[in-house]
Amino acid sequence: MTRTAILVTQEPHSALEPVREMISACMQCGTCSASCPNAEAMDMSPRRMWRLTLLGQQEQVFASTAFWLCSNCYSCSLRCPRGLPLTRAMNALKRIAAQGGDKALARKGAFYRTFMDNVRRHGRVQETELMQRWFLAMKSPALAMQFAPLGLKLMAKGKVHLTAPHAPEVTSLEPLFHKAAEMEGQP
Repeated sequence: MTRTAILVTQEPHSALEPVREMISACMQCGTCSASCPNAEAMDMSPRRMWRLTLLGQQEQVFASTAFWLCSNCYSCSLRCPRGLPLTRAMNALKRIAAQGGDKALARKGAFYRTFMDNVRRHGRVQETELMQRWFLAMKSPALAMQFAPLGLKLMAKGKVHLTAPHAPEVTSLEPLFHKAAEMEGQP
């Protein structure tokens, strides 16, 4: 029995199943890892994460920070010799993780959504607003207090301000966000 046949006969793992279908033709060549500008910062390479996904190792995949560090540059998808939608698979992992019952994953998912909303609204990150909206999304005053010492240090160095500098709303990124949503199969 070949390795591929073994994968097909395994019991499906419901949370990872949509991602497993997207990457089922992965031949583990490593092009995704070699193409990724963030691979050095990840706790496991994209190649290893895809292998664990194919094997249904849900706990190991969601314990990783690799998919959260994906910057959606599409380098892996463009260079994949099989033409797999790897960036879309990374985003699917983010959505699955954020929807799960795990508190730590939900917290990371809330930060990711807040970050993307901030970039969509301003065309760049407005750090003060980003953190304010994330703290509100988390509904935890204690969380804001944990970051207070860091915030004070950054304020003392002039790196962040209590109010964000006034910048006009940026709409030129809307086509980019719409195209990314379309490529990911989202409405």
